[in-house]
Amino acid sequence: MEAIDSGLQEELWAALGDTAFKIQITTDGVTTLLAKKEQVVALLAHLKTKVPRPFNMLFDLSAIDERSRAKAALNGSLPPDFTVVYHLLSFGRNRFIRIKVALHGEYPTMPSICSLWENANWYEREVFDMFGIRFEGHPHLRRILMPLTWSGHPLRKEHPARATEMGPFRLWDEKQEREQEALQFNPEEWGLKRHSEDADFMFLNLGPQHPGTHGVLRIILQLDGEDIVDAVPDIGFHHRGAEKMGERQSWHTYIPYTDRVDYLGGVMNNLAYLLAVEKLAGIQVPARVEVIRVMLCELFRIASHLVWYGTFAQDLGQLSPVFYMFTDREKIFDIIEAVCGARMHPNWFRIGGVAQDLPAGWDKLVRDFVNYFPKRLREYDQMVIRNSIFQARTVGIGIYTLEEAIEWGVTGPGLRACGFEWDFRKKQPYSGYENFDFDIPIAQNGDCFDRALVRVEEMRQSLRIVEQCLENMPEGPYKSDHPLATPPIKKNTMQDIETLITHFLNVSWGPVIPAGEAMSCIEATKGANSYYLTSDGNTSAYRVRIRTPSFPHMQMLPYISKGYTVADLLSILGSIDYVLADIDR
Repeated sequence: MEAIDSGLQEELWAALGDTAFKIQITTDGVTTLLAKKEQVVALLAHLKTKVPRPFNMLFDLSAIDERSRAKAALNGSLPPDFTVVYHLLSFGRNRFIRIKVALHGEYPTMPSICSLWENANWYEREVFDMFGIRFEGHPHLRRILMPLTWSGHPLRKEHPARATEMGPFRLWDEKQEREQEALQFNPEEWGLKRHSEDADFMFLNLGPQHPGTHGVLRIILQLDGEDIVDAVPDIGFHHRGAEKMGERQSWHTYIPYTDRVDYLGGVMNNLAYLLAVEKLAGIQVPARVEVIRVMLCELFRIASHLVWYGTFAQDLGQLSPVFYMFTDREKIFDIIEAVCGARMHPNWFRIGGVAQDLPAGWDKLVRDFVNYFPKRLREYDQMVIRNSIFQARTVGIGIYTLEEAIEWGVTGPGLRACGFEWDFRKKQPYSGYENFDFDIPIAQNGDCFDRALVRVEEMRQSLRIVEQCLENMPEGPYKSDHPLATPPIKKNTMQDIETLITHFLNVSWGPVIPAGEAMSCIEATKGANSYYLTSDGNTSAYRVRIRTPSFPHMQMLPYISKGYTVADLLSILGSIDYVLADIDR
């Protein structure tokens, strides 16, 4: 277990009493406190505001349905039916802390923490939507990912995991009318007024089918003329049950599903998931694997940023850049295809390694791109960044401060655009990033233009990392020799029945990952991407929690859009750089 900071445990017990929480040992070593429901708000408030170097970001909030897990009574108390899990991040301490609260009953309740963190609103709505856990004191507790007419709560264990378990879908006239009525926006339900002192407000649907929303996203705007009074994002249209799928797939066969979360991030999604699996399994990957993974992740970072760059310019009226930038993205996909055999969703990383070794000639493809791309970035600077219209549409628009970014859970380029040099590749290195020389781009103003500057410079830094991978690729195996990652050597199966059994089970059922829980966190294309996995010692995960950056970023949209115009909203949306699957999962 990761040691609690000196004095933190004693300070918390002194402030809240020595029965306020207990300490749990976990596989990933994150400090984990088992708190009482009645005292969790006081504990969280103390961690946010009272301790030195506070845990000031609510990084994630989720839950676990414990009812199907083999459990025994602990210390004479009944095992929980549900567990609510809070992950907090302290930038000053550079560490996470996990707070867990055991709940009993079929539909339990919890006190809301919306008064502590602004971004708790959507997280609590998601837990209610997925598990049926109610948060007392929440300002507007209603479904967020599922339709309002949905029956049941999908992440409860009794809810079906496959469409084939639910019977055929039928949409009769009465049901269609009911669904349409549920989509009707009622301003009063959201505390919005229909009239100002001298005029009527207009309510406008932006989306769910609109080129400016970059996917199936609906934003209801409250307008006074062209000015935005308020906004209500309506998400969930792209929800596909990515976390539920993790409970039905084996640890191995779930890998392709991760590709589709941030569908522009490719193998970077695989890495976030596999780092957590490898923690649970105790697997150390070879040095060659680490460098291969880093190289491909950084190529995908550039590819994703190129999509953002071109579409952002297009949102603001420039039609040419997107064609040039998509052409350069195809050059990256040529490398990805040569290495992995696929382009956008290569599904190429594996537990303990990668699917195959690098092919002959990979280095020439990468070297050609490394030599080609810097000139293109300089051209794009002239074409887009220095364009006076682009600057007029982005400078001073969508501003937020560093304190506001932390309060709303902003990570990635959006956080660094506020002048804060925080990048998980540097602060909590993984996959050997500590061995690479690169800078963390920052800006100061926290507006749309600065968010653009950070992402553009990130492409240059990613290119530096790719070049170092090219020049320093180590020799060695492309997969760990751990028995959960690699079948035993064939000659041994003729002499040792245990190796033959292991081979048979791993291939037919998939690996059995030891019981425990582990969280990984990577610096993905759009911010911090985390997988929090719970294993009960089976062939599939008991619970898969995916923390994506786009979810809290979209929640902040109304806050940073008020007072701007509808045209400005398109600039703000483009500067956030989200994809809908990353929001809805």
